Parts: sequence; structure tokens; C-alpha cells
Amino acid sequence: MSKTFSAGDQCLLIDGKKRRFLLRLRDGGAFHSHHGVIDHDDLIGMDDGSRVISTGGAEFIVLRPRLSDYVLKMRRGAQVVYPKDLGPILVYADIAPGSVVLEAGTGSGALTLGLLRAVGSSGRVVSVERREDHAEHAGETISRWLGFIPDNLELRIGQVEDQILEVRPDRIVLDVPEPWHSVAPAAIGLSSGGVFCAYVPTIPQLQQTVEELRTSGRFDDILAFEALLRTWNVQGRSVRPDHQMVGHTGFICVARKVAPSTQQEPESSDSGSRNPDEDSA
Repeated sequence: MSKTFSAGDQCLLIDGKKRRFLLRLRDGGAFHSHHGVIDHDDLIGMDDGSRVISTGGAEFIVLRPRLSDYVLKMRRGAQVVYPKDLGPILVYADIAPGSVVLEAGTGSGALTLGLLRAVGSSGRVVSVERREDHAEHAGETISRWLGFIPDNLELRIGQVEDQILEVRPDRIVLDVPEPWHSVAPAAIGLSSGGVFCAYVPTIPQLQQTVEELRTSGRFDDILAFEALLRTWNVQGRSVRPDHQMVGHTGFICVARKVAPSTQQEPESSDSGSRNPDEDSA
């Protein structure tokens, strides 16, 4: 990627109070704020990490936005998966170069962008959305970030349960209200050892998803957790947590598809689930 900004690029401006402004550069365009005006033509041709002075005399840092910056600032249709959850989903669902991922729902496209980056050019993402307006908005969001819709991304309209047997993915990542409906078809269409991952906001949704995975007899190594983000303020010897933190946004549930058991297992209140804190290196 070029370090020099061109027309059409996404650009992030950060002012002296650390406020962040996302814009797409265009010839003849202008960014307006209470600090004055910055012409896009002045930003085009600048290097990533430069500084610019507005007509009001304020200094801004000029950066190429990270994906996390774009997700937090992009125009939204449906609710997005925030960066604090996006990272754990990619890691615990083990999304890697070459993976074939079936995603639902596409929403605003934030998770789709993360999945595309993780699978690389050798992988494939099929993203399913029930609502046409959300799918259209997601396509625009993805194109705005990448500049195009890549060949290894398919955006489909419909029910994800109807796509599993056709796609035969090795990873399923769901951000839908009732992910438990996908467990039975995933038990057939997901590759052996593949990962089923669901992102849900409420305890009843999490409970029903885990129970469906457990009772199917085809999923094990079940892990349910939430990620909390607390930033810290570091000013010399004053080191303290910030007064606000990003708390609960959703639960992440991951499970592995396994062969059916040939033995009768004793019932247990925590059978089939584990605590990541119990893992040892």
C-alpha cells in the first residue's frame, strides 16, 4: 500500500484533543470543523503520518485509518461488530489464510472486512444477509474501504441455514438472532474439526445456542465468553484506568465439530464446555 495519499483514499484526521475525523479524499473537496477548513488538495500527496494546519491555526495529524478506525467511524445500517469483539472472533474461530468462511448476517460489513483480511487471497468468504437493504449497504461499506468487491467474497441474500450444505465451509461465523437454527445443518455441512462461532447479545440467546450445540452430539470443546475493554490514562507518574470502559456488547460462543460419541457420557451441568483460564501452556 502506498504511503502517499491519493484522491479516493480514506483519511483519518486527529486534532489536538484526540478527536478523530474520517473522510474520503476527493479533488476539490474540503474538510470543515470549528477549527476552520482543510482542503483535500492539501492532503493529497501527503505521506501517512504527516501534520497539517487548518485555516483556523489548529494542527491535525494525518493518518491512513486502520480497520478498527474505519469500523468505529464508518456509516452504519445494521449494528456493527466492534473491534474489541472482532479480534477475539477471528482468533478463537481460527480464521486463517485459505479458510472457507460462511458468515451471517452481513449487517454493515464490519465483520466481513475482518474475515476477508484474515482469509487472505487464498481463502473465501460467503456472507449471507436476510435483508436486501442491509446487504446493499454492506456492499457499499466494503467497497468504500477496499475500493472494490474482491473476487473471493460472495454477498448473498437469504437464510444461512440454506447455504451450509452448498458452501461446505470449514468455519461458520454467525451474528444473527437465532444461531441455534444453524447447528443441525452445520453438523452435516461443516467440515470435520471445523469451527462454529456465534455472536449474540443476550444470556438467553447464549444459553440456547450452547444447549443446541451440546445436545446435537456433534460439537465439543465449547467455549462461551465476553470481551471487556478498559483503556488506561498514562500521564507521567499518574497511571490509572479511564473513568469509562467498553463493557458488555455481546457473547462469543465457539465450538468444534467432532465425530459422534460411541459411549454414554454421565450427565454434568458443565459437560462439553470449558474455562479458558484452566488451559495450560
